[in-house]
Amino acid sequence: MTVAIVLVEPAGPLNIGSVARLCANFGVHSLRLVNPRCEVLCDDALRMAVHAAPLLRQATIHPDLQSAIGDCRRVIATCGRLDHGGIPLQNPDTAIDWMLSGDPPYALIFGREDRGLTNDELRLCQRVLTLHSQEAYPSLNLSHAVAVVLHDLARHQWQARPSRSKDPAPAPAPQLTGLLDDAAELLLEAGFLLPHTRAARMGKVRDLLQRATCRAEEVALFRGMVRQLRWAIRADRP
Repeated sequence: MTVAIVLVEPAGPLNIGSVARLCANFGVHSLRLVNPRCEVLCDDALRMAVHAAPLLRQATIHPDLQSAIGDCRRVIATCGRLDHGGIPLQNPDTAIDWMLSGDPPYALIFGREDRGLTNDELRLCQRVLTLHSQEAYPSLNLSHAVAVVLHDLARHQWQARPSRSKDPAPAPAPQLTGLLDDAAELLLEAGFLLPHTRAARMGKVRDLLQRATCRAEEVALFRGMVRQLRWAIRADRP
């Protein structure tokens, strides 16, 4: 399966081992760990991985989420929190169907055991998925959440359905971040943004661009416009 499972700052070796086993169960060959908070190859993790220990040993370690997903064309985050701001949430069927409508590689992101993903991390992803858990207690155990999402993904892939027409691939997260950083500098210089409003306002711009599924060439066009505007503003000054 051409999907990477990404765990952000996992703290429990039992969970890491269980997720490695789930990857083997569902044919996932790429496990990526962002800044893990425990020893990845300790006895507990290897014991829980069972026959997936080789997959666990091949897991890659990344310093931050953006570096872990930079090569992925379609990225879905998972969210079990109630305080996700204005970030739109989708059900598994809608999010997974969107993911499979584009070309791989794909990524499914899962957050910390105690507090999930931050809103800034959610905004790095093009879609955010939430499970049908009860509002009074929405957060699942990490490995349980991975199991549910991988099962839904497998179900979608196994269902007999007409061939999907592939949508254009959205721009990768690092490219979109570069555009937003350049745009923020221009808007600060123009007086539209203030330092204390920069993060909130640019977060809304990122949300808009993610919903629009901007392609790499479109992001490159916007970034070129921003850089030309910055040059023109500076060249016109005495």
